[in-house]
Amino acid sequence: MTPFTSQELRHGFASFATGVTVITCLDPDGHPHGITISSFNTVSLEPPLILWSLNKHSRLMPYFEIGHRQLIHVLERSQEDLAMHFAKVKEKQFDNISHQTIGSGLEQINDCVAYYECETVSVHTGGDHNIIVAKVLNLKNYPERKPLIFARSKFLGLDLTELQAV
Repeated sequence: MTPFTSQELRHGFASFATGVTVITCLDPDGHPHGITISSFNTVSLEPPLILWSLNKHSRLMPYFEIGHRQLIHVLERSQEDLAMHFAKVKEKQFDNISHQTIGSGLEQINDCVAYYECETVSVHTGGDHNIIVAKVLNLKNYPERKPLIFARSKFLGLDLTELQAV
């Protein structure tokens, strides 16, 4: 095998289509934050676990340590603007965003395909990222909505009516 550059690796990784999520959390003062993540993956049904990764130098990393809660939003096809909005960590991210505060105090962005309220159960180092494993505590799912997909550096839609249930 020939060595590859980090740019070639990035392009290779871009060939893998993935769903797009926004993960919201609270800082110690109760202020909400959100970040776009495409590394979301299911792990286990018993116990109900998911994983996702975050750059270990992200200023949001302390808010996702063991015991912290987060709300994972699976974005709907029309929510490309939200994916781009939360891709940049900034102050007052929820201004002009349609959302509501749920019972746990987390911010829930309206009209997503699914929501997973989770609690971090472990954090593992994976190169320049931390792999966050979280237990699903609550779930809302809207199967009639179409998920937003990201592949080859482009947003795509997926029409689930064409798929057969397994």
